[in-house]
Amino acid sequence: MKPALQLSLQFADPRHRAELPRHRVARCVRAALEAPAQIAVRLVGEDEGRAINRDYRGKDYATNVLTFDYEREPLVVADLVLCAPVVEREARQVRRPLADHYAHLLVHGTLHAQGWDHETGDADAEAMEARETEILLALGFRDPYRRARR
Repeated sequence: MKPALQLSLQFADPRHRAELPRHRVARCVRAALEAPAQIAVRLVGEDEGRAINRDYRGKDYATNVLTFDYEREPLVVADLVLCAPVVEREARQVRRPLADHYAHLLVHGTLHAQGWDHETGDADAEAMEARETEILLALGFRDPYRRARR
């Protein structure tokens, strides 16, 4: 049985609601959870995404997903911020359905919220990628790290 999830889903622009229905977000986040969680997922535009990345990470550009983890035990408490324009551009660039790319980033961000980190070394990156792939395949998505076929 999967851990309990309290989910808050927020949209800076309501046009994105159709791209990210609540049941799909919950399914992806829950699949990546290893402990009960309270997670807020916010979809933002480019300006807000850039400001958040600049203010909290010192990087002056919008990125696809940012994870703010506040607590890991006994309850995972985190915010995931996804920048819709960046996610859309990336999905087009790798020729992947938008829903698949959102699923990958939700899983990726949820793993970060639980302490997984791909920036601490090659072994950690490989372990995180393998875990993401395992979760996404179980959800019926393709391996996000395979190159798109032309």
